[in-house]
Amino acid sequence: MTPKKPSRDHLPTKEQVRAFIDESEAPVGKREIGRAFNIKGADRIYLKKILKELVEEGHLEKGRKRELSPAGALPSVTVIQVDRIDKDGEPIAKPVSWQEDSKPPLIYVLHPGRTQAPGIGDRLLARLARQRDGSYEARVIRRLEASAGPTLGVYTKIGKDGRVQPTNRKLKKEIVVREENSMGAQSGEVVLCDILPGKAYALPEGRVTQRVGPMGDAASLSLIAIHAHGIPDKFDDAAIKEALAAKPVTLGKRTDLRGLPLITIDPEDARDRDDAVWAAPDDDPKNKGGWQAIVAIADVAHYVAHGSALDRTAKERGNSVYFPDRVVPMLPHELSSDLCSLHENVDRPVMAVQMWFNAEGKKLRHKFMRGLIRSIASLTYRQAQDAHEGLTDDKTDMLAAEVIEPLYGTYAALKKARSCRQPLDLDLPERRIEFGEDGFIKAVHKRERFEAHMLIEEFMIQANVSAAETLVQMKRPCMFRVHEPPATDKMIGLHETLAEMNISFAKGQVVTTETFNRILAQADNDIDRELVSSLVLRSQSQAAYSPDNLHHFGLHLSNYAHFTSPIRRYADLLVHRSLIAALKLGDGGLKEEEALEFTEIGTQISATERRAMVAERETTDRFTAVFLANKVGDIFQAKVSGVTRAGLFLTLDDSGADALAPISTLGNDFFNFDPEKHMLVGKRTGRVFRLADRLAVRLREVDIVTGSMIVEIEDGQDGDPSPARHPTTDRKTRRIAKSPARKPGKKKKRTLPKGKKRARRRQESP
Repeated sequence: MTPKKPSRDHLPTKEQVRAFIDESEAPVGKREIGRAFNIKGADRIYLKKILKELVEEGHLEKGRKRELSPAGALPSVTVIQVDRIDKDGEPIAKPVSWQEDSKPPLIYVLHPGRTQAPGIGDRLLARLARQRDGSYEARVIRRLEASAGPTLGVYTKIGKDGRVQPTNRKLKKEIVVREENSMGAQSGEVVLCDILPGKAYALPEGRVTQRVGPMGDAASLSLIAIHAHGIPDKFDDAAIKEALAAKPVTLGKRTDLRGLPLITIDPEDARDRDDAVWAAPDDDPKNKGGWQAIVAIADVAHYVAHGSALDRTAKERGNSVYFPDRVVPMLPHELSSDLCSLHENVDRPVMAVQMWFNAEGKKLRHKFMRGLIRSIASLTYRQAQDAHEGLTDDKTDMLAAEVIEPLYGTYAALKKARSCRQPLDLDLPERRIEFGEDGFIKAVHKRERFEAHMLIEEFMIQANVSAAETLVQMKRPCMFRVHEPPATDKMIGLHETLAEMNISFAKGQVVTTETFNRILAQADNDIDRELVSSLVLRSQSQAAYSPDNLHHFGLHLSNYAHFTSPIRRYADLLVHRSLIAALKLGDGGLKEEEALEFTEIGTQISATERRAMVAERETTDRFTAVFLANKVGDIFQAKVSGVTRAGLFLTLDDSGADALAPISTLGNDFFNFDPEKHMLVGKRTGRVFRLADRLAVRLREVDIVTGSMIVEIEDGQDGDPSPARHPTTDRKTRRIAKSPARKPGKKKKRTLPKGKKRARRRQESP
């Protein structure tokens, strides 16, 4: 008799098992499935069979520990990166290692509120819970360093395989790249590579995912920063289409300002011109000695409407990023360099503010208008300054008396008010990379600063204040530029640092901008003033964008917002839109739903601004390194700008480049580090290196990849020769130099190692 097959009616179907796994928040194993459907004993063979079929059919995937999840599902614990902030302020992330052709699932990052909310670009180790709609909720386990993601570096072929030296200075290990993972990269190329799983203490292995370009080419230096910081440098088709469709503006209902001789004053290498200025004596007899001025700003809101593709890309970028050889603009070239740029002798739409000042520079009143201008000249800072000093050229000869001098007259009055206001007066020169006609770096020097720079800065500050005051008075949304007072702990550190430079700064006092200006005034010379300015800057809070008016400590202003650069800053565009809506100046005003997003937008654009600053600084360092690479061995004058256990950080006088003198290069001595006094003291020689010391240094190494430089101290002291003068000094010689001299005829007592000492004592004991 044939035995009867057991009934399977009580067991789940394949579809039921699949549905259970699909709806589970995390991957599950056979044990969880069996428990859910009460599968026991021999029935487990049936479960194993249908699970195998689901995997073979591509409906399920096996994960770690034999866990099962729907095909394409993410592991329960994985690394994610915050991609954007939605309109409700919720961080939206994507998996770092997504390999599929389809779009990755949405990951909503839950924030418990005990720590700082994750921002765009943050990498997080998170526990994921899958939702019914295929999205995930992520609970943050911990934040990860930026190095967890793709690594940018320079590829070098070694035999069949190769190695990648990371451009990030914090990443010390080279990455091994097998030939099959190299994408055909050649030595000297900048590449992007993913780190492959491997042993913790061995050199990591990687896979090249993109070949960026040759390292030796100056143009690749900017590309390194663009890729390393994830700066968007391509516009999508929709944004390009909108930019190409833009047309010049006619007068319409705008105020006609084309009869006024407005001019633009910019650096020689300016990529866009978004502000024009005009000034004249005030003809009101009640304001004797007073002035009136107009600051006209490109009307970007006319071209970039809320919710458009151009608006979306501008918000994502937050700001333009300026490199020595290129700009990554916030808006496409058709707008940023053409229709929104206030070129001379062409009609351009503007948002303009007219301001009236008394003889002491106090603003009496102002009014905004939407106008049309025609700039009569585009000048450089040097041209404007030379004309003011009587050195006119063909372009400025007819402008000097009627156009340029009234600007300086107005600035003279504004300078009086500025002196009374006492904003933070830092001296922080910029490095300028000068290129030759062949495209190679010709020189690196400090950018010249004229009174014309300060003139334009003060005009822009007054326009920014007027914008903020108007929106505050009318109780309309404003994206303020805020700068909070410095933290107490930073003031304690600054006090200790300045004390070593013999600069008085009382501990525990209530600090104001005037306090810091008194500190700066104690600097002996220009180079000391630059160093003290740098120290004061490091002690300050980070300026940011916010809809909350937290005031601007550094400028000593109660109401301040950015209004003057909407071509390159999204914050300014928002302020323009709010003014247009508040003053009923036509289309393009701020929408109510946009105002509700101001907090999240402020956080985002503050982050993109910091990203741009770091990228620009790193790129300038690399360009400087390229320029100095063929000057290895040369001697430079430098100032000590930092003292650490590792050695001295120095700033070279001529180029402003930063370099490190490792402690091993400071001389044949052991140096003790005093963190409170910021100095290194030689144990044998007593030689002291401290903050603000001036030293001659020899350039020893230049690393173009990281933009870092190594120097050694060239000048000796108290008969202690520097390594530069004795390059053949070996380890034995240095050891002898450190040994104390013995008296003649007296033998040195022989000592035994500790282990042998103990053995002898045991033998001698009774």
